[in-house]
Amino acid sequence: MTNYVDWKFAASAGARLVPPGPDVTPDEAVEVVEEIRALAASAVEPVATTARLRAPDAARAPLVVDRRTWIDVNATSMSGMLDPALEAANRRKGKEPSAAAQAVGSKITGAEAGGMLAFLSTKVLGQYDLAPDGDPALLLVAPNIVATERDIEAVPRDFRLWVCLHEETHRVQFEGVPWLREHVIDSARALTSDLMPDGEALRARLEQMATQLPRLFSGDSQGLTELVITPAQRERLADVTAVMSLLEGHADVVMDDVGPEHVPTVASIRERFTKRRKGAGAADRLLRRLLGLEAKMRQYRDGAAFVRAVQEQVGVDGFNAVWTSPETLPTALEITDPAAWVRRVHG
Repeated sequence: MTNYVDWKFAASAGARLVPPGPDVTPDEAVEVVEEIRALAASAVEPVATTARLRAPDAARAPLVVDRRTWIDVNATSMSGMLDPALEAANRRKGKEPSAAAQAVGSKITGAEAGGMLAFLSTKVLGQYDLAPDGDPALLLVAPNIVATERDIEAVPRDFRLWVCLHEETHRVQFEGVPWLREHVIDSARALTSDLMPDGEALRARLEQMATQLPRLFSGDSQGLTELVITPAQRERLADVTAVMSLLEGHADVVMDDVGPEHVPTVASIRERFTKRRKGAGAADRLLRRLLGLEAKMRQYRDGAAFVRAVQEQVGVDGFNAVWTSPETLPTALEITDPAAWVRRVHG
């Protein structure tokens, strides 16, 4: 396979660019990691009971990581997700770049990917790494959890458990639903390959981006990708986004349902955390919009509303029919019309 992105260079560049985490002593760092690990374990049973969905006993335990480890893991996963699409685009183009051009180009794209990973590594509290070509695992990013709890002045133990409840829900989604991980990987790979322009298509899309750029700054956009896709591709992207909205919204609903019994300050945490999302600086908001992170915030909102509405109509067990097969996942239209999903799946 042609090396379009030097992912090792991306990981090393990201590690060099990432800012240091919050100021803690070595002993404090050890205590934080141990407590997050313990709280992640304590989140397993309440999430399983509330969601009525359980990961197998043999499933991998959550990993507590730092920013550099998160970058390294995600560089590997992005390689597994994007490289097949890049290779397919090159085959369609029919012309192999020279070895020199390839070496220089892969370093440039690697540096760009490293910069993006460095930025994202400071934002992510937790993530279920799908690891397309490896072993999936739940990652809990300790420095970001500490930085956020300090920023919103939350009770550390309560905030750490609150985050663990959300991320444990993602773990049971992917570990407790055997087909889901491969379905999401396959859908993302197919969409990425379809979205990857080449030749004249690339030129046309760049021109399209120039005319659509004002929408990006107005907020009426899913990010840069959404500005340069065709109507048919936008439809497929919407269906993939609906699934991501389901997953994020379900995790938010479970964490908040479990919260009152296990997290005494859950109400103030939710209020302060939501306020913090809205209070980012102009530069931060622009970067979030460019990377589609603003759209991700809408996923939490739309997905949670879908889950709540379905559970009100058919209960938790009725909602869990969503995990039966890819055909029972909500479509882009259904994620904002829960009653339509209930009619289709439950009759």
